[in-house]
Amino acid sequence: MDNAGESSASLPSSNEAAAGSQSDASEEEEYLDNSIELRGYLSKWTNYIYGWQPRYIVLKDGTLSYYKSESESDFGCRGAISLTKATIKAHESDELRFDVVVNNLNNWCLRAETSEDRMHWVEVLQLYKEDTGSTDTTSLRRHGSTMSLQSNTISLTSGGSLKKTQRNLREKVGELETFKDILFTQIETLQRYFDACSELNKNNAQPLDLGDGLKSIDFKGESITFRATTSGVLTTLQHCLEIIAESDESWKRKLEREIDKRRRSEDQSKKLKDEIEKMKRLSYPGPDFEEGPHSTLPEDEFFDAVETGLDKIEEDMQLRFKLKLQSQISQTLVNVPHEAVAEGEEAREEFGTGAEAKCHALWPEIDRVCKEQLHYAREGVGQDGNGWQIFADEGEIKMYKREEEVNGLVMDPLKAYHTVQGVTAREMCHYFFMPEFRNDWETTLEDCTILEKISADTLLFLQTHKRIWPASQRDAQFWSHMRKITNDLEEGARDMWVVCNNSTEYAKQESKNGKCVRIFLTVILACQTHLPEGYKKGQPLNREDLTCKITYCSVVNPGGWAPASALRAVYKREYPKFLKRFTGYVIDQCKDKPIMF
Repeated sequence: MDNAGESSASLPSSNEAAAGSQSDASEEEEYLDNSIELRGYLSKWTNYIYGWQPRYIVLKDGTLSYYKSESESDFGCRGAISLTKATIKAHESDELRFDVVVNNLNNWCLRAETSEDRMHWVEVLQLYKEDTGSTDTTSLRRHGSTMSLQSNTISLTSGGSLKKTQRNLREKVGELETFKDILFTQIETLQRYFDACSELNKNNAQPLDLGDGLKSIDFKGESITFRATTSGVLTTLQHCLEIIAESDESWKRKLEREIDKRRRSEDQSKKLKDEIEKMKRLSYPGPDFEEGPHSTLPEDEFFDAVETGLDKIEEDMQLRFKLKLQSQISQTLVNVPHEAVAEGEEAREEFGTGAEAKCHALWPEIDRVCKEQLHYAREGVGQDGNGWQIFADEGEIKMYKREEEVNGLVMDPLKAYHTVQGVTAREMCHYFFMPEFRNDWETTLEDCTILEKISADTLLFLQTHKRIWPASQRDAQFWSHMRKITNDLEEGARDMWVVCNNSTEYAKQESKNGKCVRIFLTVILACQTHLPEGYKKGQPLNREDLTCKITYCSVVNPGGWAPASALRAVYKREYPKFLKRFTGYVIDQCKDKPIMF
């Protein structure tokens, strides 16, 4: 079967042969029996790493099976679902998708090529379900869990019986009161009769002839006895009514307490069920929770998931000593070794000037962006009411933001100021620029490839970041340029170095796995070296005399939709940690090495 016929339904050949000789009713009955067969290619959700994959789906004998391809259908299926206990659901927002669910646990997410194909699949599966519904019920009754069904029945019956018993008790108590009144009236009548008989017997000289062999009795004694007995019966009956009434009130209070206890238990059960569902979503993520505008994952859960992923990455990084980049990176490294550069020496004069890159096609863009970003970094955050808001103030680190969104994407400009001791501006930019060190301080980095070595101080990168569910995996293609600044230095600054990174489509490099969302960034790290007041040229220096003032600016377009509040919460948490981690790494690397200017 080729792809053009992947979504068509086919009937067994025996049905086709009989189609011309049977009536319409017979044809329909034949179509709806368990030999119905539907087959074709659909996209099936596999997992959050591989996403949607084409699979060959077959419906036969009441079972929905899938294979990796049609050619493998003779070697056994990769999975199967019995439709007798399945629910078929067409997706609300995705017009190509439908789900086949069994007991809310086994869930197949499927997508057709067109909405017509999806409608055809759903209609056939639903038609099968409707035809076999009565059989399913019988099967469930016969083969289902007897204990479960009995428990449900008892639970429902016990609740109804308790209410019915209360109602019957009140009715019987009312009837008992009525019978008591009737009995009291009858007793009064009999008592008068006995009294009359007693008087009549007393006035007659001869005993009364009662007939039927009955002898006369002492009516007076019997009437007194009868009065006492009936009085005792009525008193006891009244006492029983009072006990029953008190018992009814007691049971009523117990019932109210049980109802309240049951309500609390149901509320607790619902909370636990919600927690379990939340854990299941995080443990077994599906397409409904992927990053995107149709994601059903709440923003707080989105942030929690990303935060957990970042924490795990950081823990892994702390456990490893050092990761090296792939062999092709190490072969193309441009490493400026640590060496002491004495005052007045102009060693390696061309590095940091861009002289070797000026003949490259990207140089006009590189030079323009670097100058713009340097001007941007030198601007203050409180000038002209430009909207900067501080969001982190941790000693020497101060971070500012401006909230901006473009086409629904968060693109907040960030600016950070930091001051560290014991390193120079050249050293700080050296470790930020050189690719062989990047994996040591960049926790989310998965892969970094140098696409082109433009010059010693200018490189073209393709950088892939680790995926942190539920966000999509991302990569960036950008040039990175390291430059020495010689003009307009701050008062007291010995020198200034900058590293500028900016996204480019120059190389048109595709993602390595073809599934990454490309981010677009503009970043500048500007550093200045300050020496102690009164320092004279030629005096010996040690690291305690060095102060490095850092300005870090960035604007990042995430390239795809993500919840704004979750994204802002993540960068407020991660940017201060990143700056501390990077500067701490540079200080640690430089402490036992000669000073590099």
